[in-house]
Amino acid sequence: MYKLILVVNPGTLSTKIAVFKNREQIFLINLKHTPEALSQFSRISQQFEYRKQMITAEIKKAGIDMKHIDIVVGTGGLLRPMSGGVYRVNRAMIRDIVNPLGEHESNLGGLIAYELAKDLGPKVIAIIVDPTYVDEMEDIARVSGVPELPRRSLMNALNQRAVAHRYAEQLDKTYDDINVIVAHMGRGVSVGAHYKGRIIDVNNWLNGDGPFSPERSGGVPAGQLVELCYSGQFTKQEMRKKLKGNGGLHAYLGTSDAIEIERRIENGDKEAELIYSAMPYQIAKEIGSMSTVLKGEVDGILLTGGLAYSNMIVDDVTSRVKHIAPVRIFPGDGEMESLAMNGYMALMGDVDIKEY
Repeated sequence: MYKLILVVNPGTLSTKIAVFKNREQIFLINLKHTPEALSQFSRISQQFEYRKQMITAEIKKAGIDMKHIDIVVGTGGLLRPMSGGVYRVNRAMIRDIVNPLGEHESNLGGLIAYELAKDLGPKVIAIIVDPTYVDEMEDIARVSGVPELPRRSLMNALNQRAVAHRYAEQLDKTYDDINVIVAHMGRGVSVGAHYKGRIIDVNNWLNGDGPFSPERSGGVPAGQLVELCYSGQFTKQEMRKKLKGNGGLHAYLGTSDAIEIERRIENGDKEAELIYSAMPYQIAKEIGSMSTVLKGEVDGILLTGGLAYSNMIVDDVTSRVKHIAPVRIFPGDGEMESLAMNGYMALMGDVDIKEY
């Protein structure tokens, strides 16, 4: 008997939804949201009813009967630190989604999944997989130099672990058998050290650690940042936007569009070339740093995320880190497939469903 899995993956201005029949995708759509439509909501969690209605309308239009859905899988958001895996969306999780540790669209995944599953009846459960705040860091990795500012584990854990599993399969091994460094390169860049099935160290990709990215500043000179904060030139909110949203490529070049920037470089824009080259330079430095965490015992370096489609970035990073371990490319995020796979395994009893 086949199982139907509904997958919900909210983005900043879009919501991806898919339906899988066992492991086969039978429906996929990326619903677009205008900034004007979302501006009516003061908090991201308030968008859930608006997005939920669009989801149910599109599924109905596709001729899929919602009553046949067996499980609803959503992205995990900025919840309390937890180990990786599959979690049932329960009331405690909903409470923390509505009052999150930080505003991020991924928070909506569990909330929408929970509400959809509730509408479908008690036999349908909602789950999330590897939320943003997956925390498996070694204690030594948390020490920052300032006791009040411990380093935090914030990353795209879902995609990081998914590509690590895929690479392990290529080696005819299990994820728990290998050590890899995974660089997820998207709107933010997270570089994780995966040791025998655990992500033991990673930069905080959300608001101020590691390489800069299209929209985020990454780690910046701390002393100069303090001076800028107290200069009177910017509000607290404006400074936050400098770290996340208006940082990185956007701050230097006025755009976070990698395709546009590469076009500028091809047309001879030297400033664009310098700034764009600095991003893979910093990513490679972070990969080198993570190789020391693994004591040089690295089975592979995996480059993933939207920027992994860029030959310019991939070639630059590869040239700087290929001496450490073989480099493999997994472009895109593969999140829908990973969420669906975990939903199917949860239904079949092949993976434990944890309680939050």
